[in-house]
Amino acid sequence: MNCLTSNSEPAVHLEKVTKIYPMGTGEVAALAGVSMRFERGSFWAIMGPSGSGKSTLLNLIGCLDRPTSGQCFIDGSDISKLEDDRLSDLRLRSLGFVFQNFNLIPQLSVAENIQLPLFYLGWDTGRSADRAEELARLVGLADRLGHRPTELSGGQQQRVAIARALANDPSIILADEPTGNLDSATGEQILDLIQKLHREGRTIILVTHESQVADCASGRMHLRDGKIERLD
Repeated sequence: MNCLTSNSEPAVHLEKVTKIYPMGTGEVAALAGVSMRFERGSFWAIMGPSGSGKSTLLNLIGCLDRPTSGQCFIDGSDISKLEDDRLSDLRLRSLGFVFQNFNLIPQLSVAENIQLPLFYLGWDTGRSADRAEELARLVGLADRLGHRPTELSGGQQQRVAIARALANDPSIILADEPTGNLDSATGEQILDLIQKLHREGRTIILVTHESQVADCASGRMHLRDGKIERLD
């Protein structure tokens, strides 16, 4: 499956993207001229050995970093040309993040963790509370809204993370090893939920080293040494 041939505006478009980091007295090219289109509503798994550039690529797509050279378009906006406030706004409105380590705030309740993106979007308390309740029901945690993350299992915490990622109704979901800290049965449940989000029309870009997880995607990008080794 090769999305490079489509003429429609993609959700994400990378054009000769490089990312170079200083390393001692030299430099390391984490990405070395990556070009790729992720079409709207597609589901891609990014794979490759450690150090291949997977996390760097996801950070660029997630507007957490900028390319050293080349262009990275998210929803048609070239992130290399955006001011920091506009970049933050794009990240907040278009993207949802799911991490391996959940990244929940332990002092906040489930409801408060889900509402966090809405606080930055300026939603009032009542509206954001309703949205948190709606999303908690969606991920099967309607009875856990008042709990803290430490009172939940790993699978439940990942469900909270997914609900938080959906709070701003993003068009693109980015997931970094979302089942990496879960047992196989719980991981399958999380994958089922991610597949459901894809069926609803969201673009899913997922980093994984597990073939079983990648098999759920409709396309796979294999990276090696910062370059695309193959697409399938």
